[in-house]
Amino acid sequence: MSKSEVIFGNRMSAATVRKAEKSKKKYAKKFGDDSSVDYKLKIEKNKSLYDLIGLEEIRIAENGGEGSGAEGFDNEKGIIVGNIRMGFGHYRIAMAFVSCAKAMGYKPYWMDLNSYKQTTGGKVIAAQNDLYSMGSRLSGKIKLFNKLVWEPLNYEGFRKLSYNSSDQKNAELMTPVFKNVPKDIPFIGTHVWPSQAAVHAGMSNVVNAIPDNWPMALHLAEGALHTIQTHMSYQGYRILNGMNKDKVNNPMGAEDLIYTGHYIDHELVSNIDYDCDKRIARANGAGPIRFLLTIGGAGAQKEIFSEIIKHLLPLIKEKKAALYINVGDYMNVWNELKGEIAGLNEAKTFFNVFEGVKNFAAEAIDGNVEGVYAFCSDDIFEAVYTTNLLMRSTDVLVTKPSELSFYPVPKLFIKRVGGHEKWGAIHSAEIGDGSLECEDTAHTIQMVDMFIDCPDMLMGMCDNIKRNNKMHIYDGAYEVVKKAMERKGK
Repeated sequence: MSKSEVIFGNRMSAATVRKAEKSKKKYAKKFGDDSSVDYKLKIEKNKSLYDLIGLEEIRIAENGGEGSGAEGFDNEKGIIVGNIRMGFGHYRIAMAFVSCAKAMGYKPYWMDLNSYKQTTGGKVIAAQNDLYSMGSRLSGKIKLFNKLVWEPLNYEGFRKLSYNSSDQKNAELMTPVFKNVPKDIPFIGTHVWPSQAAVHAGMSNVVNAIPDNWPMALHLAEGALHTIQTHMSYQGYRILNGMNKDKVNNPMGAEDLIYTGHYIDHELVSNIDYDCDKRIARANGAGPIRFLLTIGGAGAQKEIFSEIIKHLLPLIKEKKAALYINVGDYMNVWNELKGEIAGLNEAKTFFNVFEGVKNFAAEAIDGNVEGVYAFCSDDIFEAVYTTNLLMRSTDVLVTKPSELSFYPVPKLFIKRVGGHEKWGAIHSAEIGDGSLECEDTAHTIQMVDMFIDCPDMLMGMCDNIKRNNKMHIYDGAYEVVKKAMERKGK
């Protein structure tokens, strides 16, 4: 039986299988069939992050050649982190695995299936990514669309085993780029499509790192070891809870699923206690409370961020607060914000100057920070990693409850984009390192003021983060790398 017909012992209906096969045929007809193409690969050091976390990219050699400067894969220490760019989330998680792999003495390779634009698989991913991005933007602008379409799709639609059936079939179109990859090299997928594609391509040591805290069949890649960041999510995945309406499903096996903890970068985990002590000092009056706004994607929820900035500007002048704004690689978002908010004209800007960002972030850990600072880079790696660099010196991370829900820094959660995201905020609030989800602007502003006016709020979260760290809650990325390498050893 194919992976579209039976999922962890649960047989799909004939109609579901036909739909899956039809989906694959549709994409193959639209984008072509490159299953017979022999894509030659080359390995290149990433210009932005190699020196920081040892990131090397697996790229397709131009014109089908062998690729100049390719050193080949390290068969002893090599480990591939497979990902796609869908917003910033999966890139961010992938960077955590690269960081921890490097810190553990391994050689991490970066394999972004979405970057292989000439392949059928790359085109399929891009098409689906465009649809998801459009839905995210519409959900923030049209309340009825969010209520009737987007929330149900993200909460229940992606939850169905039948959805996984179609994804499994589509992933067969993503396998050609694996032809020249050693089949036994450990592979960590930070999105289900690279994980599924790796399994279909015959990779023998695949780990599927599930990002969300809401169990959905969307994230299943049978044949891989699935890793989970929370205990609640573990239970939901183990029994495939609610993934086939009211039916009691055959469960996943104990060998298919493990809890690891949060996927966090080595640079952040190794400095948790020091950074939290600095935050506690600022909460006690040692300096302005620093807020970091991360505005990813195409500027979804820009309106909420705009209101936060307007509220903070007078407090920044009073030196009660300081502000970092990272708009990622979307300069248009910054221009729109600056056009709406006159006070941003005085912001200190770091645009396409990654060396300057690194220097500023390093000095800010122990130094004084006042005013407003804006960050943007055309390079996606720099755009994403800028948030990592700034996190160590920030006091409050302001974000939707996405993958950032799991990071060891106090968090203020604004309204979610998609129903599945709310469980990230719930988990964070329960372990005490983040706020409840603020579902409207008024409650968001209230929480901003709480962080500034009530030292116990920030100090309590810092104490909880230090306590969580002692329980190894933030060690998930190390554990995933460890499990991936162990699979090869077996």
